[in-house]
Amino acid sequence: MTKKLFAIPYFLWLILFVIAPLVFLIWQSFFDVSAHATLANYTTYFTGTTYLLMTWNSILYALIITLVTLIISYPTAYVLTKLKAKQLWLMLIILPTWVNLLLKAYAFIGIFGKYGSVDNFLSFIGLGRPQLLFTDASFIFVAAYISLPFMILPIFNALEELDNNLIHASRDLGANTLQTFTRVIFPLSLNGVRAGVQAVFIPSLSLFMLTRLIGGNKVITLGTAVEEHFLTTQNWGMGSTIAVILVVAMVLVMLVTRERSSL
Repeated sequence: MTKKLFAIPYFLWLILFVIAPLVFLIWQSFFDVSAHATLANYTTYFTGTTYLLMTWNSILYALIITLVTLIISYPTAYVLTKLKAKQLWLMLIILPTWVNLLLKAYAFIGIFGKYGSVDNFLSFIGLGRPQLLFTDASFIFVAAYISLPFMILPIFNALEELDNNLIHASRDLGANTLQTFTRVIFPLSLNGVRAGVQAVFIPSLSLFMLTRLIGGNKVITLGTAVEEHFLTTQNWGMGSTIAVILVVAMVLVMLVTRERSSL
């Protein structure tokens, strides 16, 4: 009985902050601006090129951010497992997550902005002052930088759990370094890669603050559309519809990248 009482706060939190908001979103998505029940929001979304283009942009940017993050994170996590002070280096990598996302965004505005650090350096070496801020490249760079710890940590944990005897056995059987990596190390660390992809791809689908501050509204995603409908146009029905579709997309991503049983 006591154990069940301890579970009450968890279930209350789950109901109030997960289930109730989700039910409200689904309910609100079936109403128009005039509070009339309708399916027009879903019809508009699936038949209009504007929202389908936003969906494509969201998926494309999320894929690029995830791919860039993965390419950087896997070698980093692998090298970390070989270091003596691995826990110290891991802590230094995780440390930036303690800084507020808004503060990091404004810091990059100063770095990439006109007469910022990078701009001054490029001018110093004779490359002029190219437009760095408010570009796709700067948006992807900042989003990938912010996502790095969330990709590195699960991959690092997966690599740390590897049995070194399997690697030694691979070498004893005549496999070279590349074969050992592709046939032993990487397949056995896939669960960490999947967890990292979930932790990066899913939030990247609904980015909106970085698209404003770093992308300068040139990067349009579904997250931007949700913000626009709720805060500017006050079309809560359409905003809720997009949010519901984002939730469905995130669930599908979790199902596709879920951890596979080794049995």
